[in-house]
This record gives sequence, C-alpha cells and structure tokens, in this order.
Amino acid sequence: MNTSHPSRDSDKSVAADETPSVMRHARVHEGSSFPLGATWDGLGVNFALFSANATRVELCLFDETGEQEVARVELPEYTDEVWHGYLPDARPGQLYGYRVHGPYAPEEGHRFNPNKLLLDPYAKQIVGDLQWDEALFGYTIGHPDGDLSFDERDSAPFMPRCRVIDPAFTWGRSRGVQLPWDHTIVYETHVRGYTMRHPSVPEALRGTFAGLMVNDVVDYIRSLGVSSVELLPIHAFVDDQRLLEQGLRNYWGYNTLGFFAPHSRYISGDSINEFKELVARYHAADLEVILDVVYNHTAEGNELGPTLSLKGIDNASYYRLMPDELRYYIDDTGTGNTLNLSHQRVLQMVADSLRYWATEMRVDGFRFDLATILGREPHGFDEGGGFLDSCRQDPVLSQVKLIAEPWDCGPGGYQVGGFPPGWAEWNDRYRDTVRAFWRGDEGQLPELATRLMASADFFKRRGRRPFASVNFVTAHDGYTLFDLVAYNDKHNEANGEDNKDGHGHNLSWNHGVEGPTDDEDIQALRLRQIRNFIATTLFSQGTPMLLAGDELLRTQQGNNNAYCQDNEISWVDWNLDGDAHAMIEYLRRVIALRLRYPILRRGRFLSGEYNEEMGLKEVTWLAPDGAEMDIERWEDTEARTLGLLLDGRAQPSGIRRAGADVTLLLIFNAHHEAVAFQLPAAPSGSGWLCRLDTSQTIEEAPFQRAFGEEHRMEGRSLALLELVQHGEGVVT
Repeated sequence: MNTSHPSRDSDKSVAADETPSVMRHARVHEGSSFPLGATWDGLGVNFALFSANATRVELCLFDETGEQEVARVELPEYTDEVWHGYLPDARPGQLYGYRVHGPYAPEEGHRFNPNKLLLDPYAKQIVGDLQWDEALFGYTIGHPDGDLSFDERDSAPFMPRCRVIDPAFTWGRSRGVQLPWDHTIVYETHVRGYTMRHPSVPEALRGTFAGLMVNDVVDYIRSLGVSSVELLPIHAFVDDQRLLEQGLRNYWGYNTLGFFAPHSRYISGDSINEFKELVARYHAADLEVILDVVYNHTAEGNELGPTLSLKGIDNASYYRLMPDELRYYIDDTGTGNTLNLSHQRVLQMVADSLRYWATEMRVDGFRFDLATILGREPHGFDEGGGFLDSCRQDPVLSQVKLIAEPWDCGPGGYQVGGFPPGWAEWNDRYRDTVRAFWRGDEGQLPELATRLMASADFFKRRGRRPFASVNFVTAHDGYTLFDLVAYNDKHNEANGEDNKDGHGHNLSWNHGVEGPTDDEDIQALRLRQIRNFIATTLFSQGTPMLLAGDELLRTQQGNNNAYCQDNEISWVDWNLDGDAHAMIEYLRRVIALRLRYPILRRGRFLSGEYNEEMGLKEVTWLAPDGAEMDIERWEDTEARTLGLLLDGRAQPSGIRRAGADVTLLLIFNAHHEAVAFQLPAAPSGSGWLCRLDTSQTIEEAPFQRAFGEEHRMEGRSLALLELVQHGEGVVT
C-alpha cells in the first residue's frame, strides 16, 4: 500500500487553507534560527521551529480571544533544519500555533498533516484547554486503513493556543537557597491537592501557585523543618479523553504537552510570572523548589494517538520508532511513545527546557520521571549517554539538584545506583526493606543495615556520596503513610478499572482490621508504626524524602494509584484531629534531631570496619544483649531487633582526623513483644540519654541510663539515645 501523500503538501488539498478569512501575508523578515521558540526582543518577535523533514511551515496568528485566525505567515527561512522568521508587528500576548507541511507516510515514520494546528514545543505559555474531538487525529478514526488514512478536518477549534510572553520580572534581592545535600529534606507535594481544602487559602486561589504562596501555607511548611518542596509535574499537560469521559482527570500530570509552559490550571490569573513569584516567596523562606519533570514521553501516545505538537512537526526526529517498522513507536514508558533523546535537537529541547526553568524560573532542582529513558541509547541504558553527559558538563544543570527515578518499562530498565556522579536517585530498595522490617517480615536485619547506611552496595562508587540515595517510604505513587498501616490490599475502585490498576506488592499491613477502626489498641499501634517510619527515614544516612500530608495522617481510602483522582481522595484534608496535631509535632521533633546531629547525615559513607589508625569503628551493629553482631546473629531469620552505634569520633571528611560529633545509639525493634536491650559502653562517655522513643505518645523529658543497664524496647518501637560525656549531667 502506498501511504505517502506528496500531493497533500499543496495548498489545494488542505481544507484548513481554504478558509477565506485568513490573511495569507503579513510583514515578515528573515529572522534567526536561534533561539528556538517565540522570542520577544523589545521590537518584535522571532519565531523558530526545528523540523528536519518538513517541506513548509506556516505560523498561524490568532486574535486575543484565540477564536479567530487573523493571519497565516509562511516562515521564510530554513537554516540548519530550523524554520524561522521575524514579525516586527508581533507583541507579547500574541496567540499562535503552527501548521507543518511534509509527507504523510506513516510507514516511513512521517505524519505531517497541515490540517492540524500544532503547539510550539518551546511555547512559554499555553492557554485554553484541549477539547477532545476526532479532528485532533492525523488519520480518520474508523477508516479501514486506520492510522494510514489521512484526515482533512481542521483541528484548530479544539486546540489550545501558544502565547508570546514578555520574560521581564523583577526578582529584587531574591536568590537561590543553594542548600547542601546534607541539609536537604525533600517534601513531595502537589500544587493543587495541597491547597484545595486549606482554610487559609481564598477559594479563588485554591489549587494554584498563588494558593501555595499564602503565608499560612509557607509558614507551616517552613515550621516542619523540611528544606525542599518538590512539586509534582507543573509543565502543561493533557487530561486523557478516557478519564474525562469517566468524570476523572489526569491529576498527577504525567502527560506532558509542553516542556516550557506551566500548566494553565495552576495559574490563578493569566501570567506565568505567578510561578516566579512562588519561587521568590519560597526562597525568601529558605525553601528550595524542585520540579518533578517528564521528559520521557508526551501526551501524543502511539500511532493511534492525536497529533498535537511533535508528531506533526517531525515525528521521525522527535520519537523513538521501531527500526524495522517506522510506523510504530518504541514504548519504554508504558504510555505509547518515547522521546528520542539520541537526536541532537531533541536533546537540545530537553536541555533548553531544564536551563529555562533553572535560570528564568530559578528553580533549585529536578526530579526526573522514568529517568532511565533519559540515559537510554539505541543499544540500551548508558550512564555515559548524551543526556547524562550534557547535564554533567553543563555549567547550569551541573549546579542544581538532579534526582532520578531510576527505572522504566524497557529492557534493562532498573538502574538503581547506575547513574553517574552528581545524581541522586530514588531508592525503592530502601522503601521496600523498611516496610518489610517494620511489618515484621523474617530475615530483614542484613538488608536493613545496608539501607540505613545509604545503600553503599548501590551508590559507593566513582566518588558518589551518601546523598545519592533518596530514602523514602511513601511517595505520590502508592499508599500514604496512614494507608500503609491501615490496608492490606489496594482499593482503587474509584479509578474505574475494576481495581486492576496499581501495584499489588505493597508490603503493607492493616494491623488486624482493613481500613478505619474504632479499636483503640489497633489505632495506637498504627500511630506507633507511622512514628517508626518517619524516624527511620530521617535517621538514615542519605537524603530523606517525605510525602506531604503524611504528618497529617492523610488517607486515600486505600487507593494506591490516585493518578486520576482530582478530588477529596487526593486533596490534603486540613481538618485535623488530636492525633494529627500530635504527629505534626512529632515530625518537627524528629527533623530537629536529624539537623542537631551531623553524624546522622554524613557526607561520606560510614564503614563498619575497624580503623586501626584512629582506633575506632565508625559503625557498630549490636544485638539485644549489647554484644556486637556476628555471622550467626545476622543469619538468624527470626531476629527482629538491632542496635546501631554511630561513633561521633568518626572521620568526617577525607582528611584523616577524628570528628567531634555526638555519639548516638539507635535501637530498632520490630518484634511484636517488648525486648530488653542492654546499653553498651562507649569511649569518653558515662551513660546514655534517651532523646526519642516511638513508644511514647507524647514528648517526655530526656532520661539517662547507665552503661550495661537495660532499656526496655516496647514492641515495634525505635529509640535514639545520645552519649553523655564524662562530667556532663542530663543535657536538655
């Protein structure tokens, strides 16, 4: 079958070009091929669009309502595969889109269709909502030839518009926080969900950047002691047609439409400067802003998906296609398509986007969704791949925080520990181990010990530091902390997929009753387990990450895949009871302890080996009788109690000299029964001061115990004790 349609590159065959009200000409100059996108220079606007395989590019200009196309301008120049032109009469606020001509030959990888209005990949603002209609598709839905057919309907009535912006913004004295990794505590949240039910946020501002700037919101986050607010995707994204038909939405935002534009739903007014104001406000509060970004795929799906932007601009360049069947897409994301970062211009687009957000928007870092894809070359994952190399050598990107979700759906996709120096990574092995340990699973002590020490088995290589391990127990994807201790099974019925979606291996435990209960003993145990999870995360070496709302005991009613729940299932409930208030205070206390003791956040990996030169072990693992763990004890699958002695004299840096930190003893007891733990002796000390015990429901005054004395560890509890130096009394 001949699927190429070269004649459809002519004006006569394109229905959209026959609109009589469209002006065919406007004052246009040659312009420049750099920078890409629409750039206002104070006198006019330069338009530049990359397409290696197009034959002609038309710029469509719209009136201020976006409804009427007022001019169509053919970009006059083509330089280094970039189409460009300069409009001296254009101004900020101008709405526009593109129509790109070229062969419609899906079996050759080309899907040009100038009947489809396309979004500029470099658009700094996208206005209006996508209205799902069959005209959005480059082929005719229902046609016997499927995606090999050619659809001549105009998609413009159903498409959003790009808007030219004026980038000017007065930052004043605002500066980036530039927080070192050892002081970093990540707080993952959602722009919309965090404020939709907040009583201090005016209704008109709820769910927006402006809502996140309300003083009570900022003051609360700062009061917790966290350092870095990580926002789920804020890049412009699309609500899937299937979800809208079910009354749902793409709440999380992992369906990107534009890599430079903030999502319009998160802007309370009409200016993207609202996001800049948010960053400036958080920086003034000494809070970093980190963005969760999605550069692995777009909202255009596979060969049966819509033509919204890249697919119609240059499908063969922007996407990874099956080498022997260019009609089809390589799907390492599970979403239908995969961006082709092996292409120079696609790599440039992603790097330009990151630099834009880091410089123009001044964000402090990025968390990369399915980041393995960004390091994937045609031969597989390569830590020396183009994208990872570009980040490492870039003078801007190498100085911001880079956090990888180190897995994808492709072959060899699991790459925890496989990223190059300079990167941190989500550590799911930490998550699963800590969950299994506190659930009481057998044989967890060796694995737990490794995870508590920043997973050196994964990350101690090439000069990487402990911060590379981002330690978390919960995140947006999965249970909340309350649901982790309240449900054995996922309850995703509200998602409309018969509870078949979401992960079934959650390592959760309901403690005897599925969901809410009036049983006070179960309630108390659940709260203790939540305290255990929080303390474990914050007392581990590495970078801790917390899920916003966990400290408020937020529940999603057992839904562990609330990606489509833009409602009270996902929104943070600020109507707090006494238990929630107590948990907030507990979190503040634990964070303060982490920051108080540098030994909990060392910049180098701590070793359990004896250092003859310094005469000490940085780390000593202890059994309940106070003796050092031996092979037999490590191999005891029934053992569920472990002590961790962190010697404050341990060498803090590469210089061989003793440290002056406080020595700490951590005790973990996952037994359901109490265990008597004999407190060890430690050099230069006279006893132990208990700073935290998760079996306590309220904060109690520190109490001191002598060496050799037994400390009663209640069932499923954690304790932190500080060494009392000779000559010291009880330290407050």
